[in-house]
Amino acid sequence: MERLIRSTQELLWERGYVGTSPKAIQRAADAGQGSMYHHFAGKAELAKAAIERSGAELRAAADVQLTGEGSASERIAGYLERERDVLKGCRVGRLTADPDVIADPMLRAPVAETFEWLRTRLAEVVAEGKRSGEYPESLDPQRIAATVAAVLQGGYVLARAAGSVEPFELAVQGLIDLLPEATK
Repeated sequence: MERLIRSTQELLWERGYVGTSPKAIQRAADAGQGSMYHHFAGKAELAKAAIERSGAELRAAADVQLTGEGSASERIAGYLERERDVLKGCRVGRLTADPDVIADPMLRAPVAETFEWLRTRLAEVVAEGKRSGEYPESLDPQRIAATVAAVLQGGYVLARAAGSVEPFELAVQGLIDLLPEATK
């Protein structure tokens, strides 16, 4: 079952939902059809499990930086600067461009839940920065959190379109440059 989920995660990241056939999953997982259908009712159920796993992994990786030592700005910068495979895009974010994932409430739910968690967690860090005096009371944590998430996801899109990590790095560094401005 683990190999099926891991293989589906990789295939969804590389090919999207439509391009991820049951045969491709079985081949990547080195598993037979019987094994796949023993654990999952079909492709959609397996894809949901893979998307949930990708979301859990994204949350765990983000939480390492957002819960670590340092000021709110330092922790947000650490999250933004962590190592990523930029040209492949975000495992979860890429799924928002997949019409079949977005059209299916069962598949869309773990994507939406992951981004809701991320915005909430980022807003908590910004609120901590407000309480400690790092950020002014006038700063809206939800708006800043949404901006951080949007810059990151948009950076992936720009990088993939350019075939270069440079637009991603510029977007991330531009946002990091603005974080100290929030204290003014």
